[in-house]
Amino acid sequence: MKFSFGQYWKKIDWLLAVAMLLLLAVGLTEIYGVSLGRGGVSLLAFRKQIIFAAIGLTGWLALSFSDYHRWRSYANYFYGLTIVLLISVLFFGSSINGTKGWFNLFGMGIQPVELAKIVLIIYLSSFFSSRTIRTDQTKNLIKSGVATLVLMILVLLQPDFGSALLLGAIWLIYIIILGFDRKYFLWLIGFGLIATLCAWFFLFTDIQKDRIHSFVDPGHAALGQSYNINQAMIAVGSGRVSGRGVGFGSQTQLKFLPEAQTDFIFAVIAEERGFLGTSLVLILFAIIIYKALNILPKVKDDFGSLVVVGSIGLLAIEVFVNIGMNIGILPVVGIALPLVSYGGSSLIANLLLLGLVNSVVVRARN
Repeated sequence: MKFSFGQYWKKIDWLLAVAMLLLLAVGLTEIYGVSLGRGGVSLLAFRKQIIFAAIGLTGWLALSFSDYHRWRSYANYFYGLTIVLLISVLFFGSSINGTKGWFNLFGMGIQPVELAKIVLIIYLSSFFSSRTIRTDQTKNLIKSGVATLVLMILVLLQPDFGSALLLGAIWLIYIIILGFDRKYFLWLIGFGLIATLCAWFFLFTDIQKDRIHSFVDPGHAALGQSYNINQAMIAVGSGRVSGRGVGFGSQTQLKFLPEAQTDFIFAVIAEERGFLGTSLVLILFAIIIYKALNILPKVKDDFGSLVVVGSIGLLAIEVFVNIGMNIGILPVVGIALPLVSYGGSSLIANLLLLGLVNSVVVRARN
C-alpha cells in the first residue's frame, strides 16, 4: 500500500512518536550531565550520541514511510548476512571489556548483534506468519529454534551472554504468543539448564561469572561487580523525590558509579531527576508499549502483527532487565536502556525497530 508524504503524516501516531523523542531527549540530557563531571574527553560521547540519534531518526523515518511487507521477502537474505557478520566479528572485531563484538569503523564501534536482533524479529515473523502453527508444532519449534540457536551460539562465542539471552527471549516471545503446547516449555526448561551449565564451564569469562556471583551473594567481590551494583543502588536511593539536578549527582560526578552512560544510566536518572524523573521515563516506555500493542486488532496480516509483538516484546524486556540491573534485582548482563543509554548500535537498532512498528501502525490506521 502506497502513501503520499502528506497521508503518512496524517496517519502517524504522534503520541507514540513524541514519547520516543522525549526518551531520546532524556538520554542526551543525562549523557551530557555525566560529561560535565568528566572533562572534555567525555563530551565526545555526547557529540557521538547526537550523531547516532540523527542517523537513527533518519532510519526511523525511512522505515516508517516504507511498506513493511517488503522486508518479509528479504528475511532469509538478512539472516544469512547476519551470520556472516557475526562470524566475521569473531576474527576481525575489536574487544571491549573482554567481549569481541565490535567492528571499528571510522573511530566508531559497530555491534553486529544489534542488527541480529532486528533480523531475528523479521525472520521469525516471516517464518511463523507463513505456517499453520497447530498442524506441526514440533517441526516449527525445532526449525525456528535452530535458526535462533545458531545466532545465539555465535554471540556467546564473543562472549556476550546478555545479548545471547535477548535473542533467545525474542524466540520465546513468539513461542508463548503463538500458543505452543505446554509440553514444549518443559523441554525448553531442561535444555536451558543444560545449556547454562555448558556455558558456565566452557564459555563464560571470569567477569561474567563474577557478575552472577555478585548477584547471588552481594558480599562477593566487594570491590568488583558487587561494588558496581551497590553504587548504582546508592545512586537510585539518593535521588529521592526530585533528584539532585543534572550534573549534581555525587555518585555520578565523583565517578563512584561505573558505566554511568551505558549500563547504569537509569541510576543516573534516579540520582539527578529523582522519583519524578524515573516515573516519567517509565510512563514514556509504557506509552510506547501500549500504543503499539493497542493497534494490533487493526493490523490486517500476521506478519505485521508479529513484527509489532516481537519488537515491543524486545523493548519491554530490555527495559525490565536494565532497570533490574540498576536496582539489584537482576545480575549485570550489559543490557542498555533503550533510547536512553549511550551507544550508537543500540540506539540506531531500537529506532529502526520502532520505525518498523510505526510502518505497521500507519498502515493499520487506514
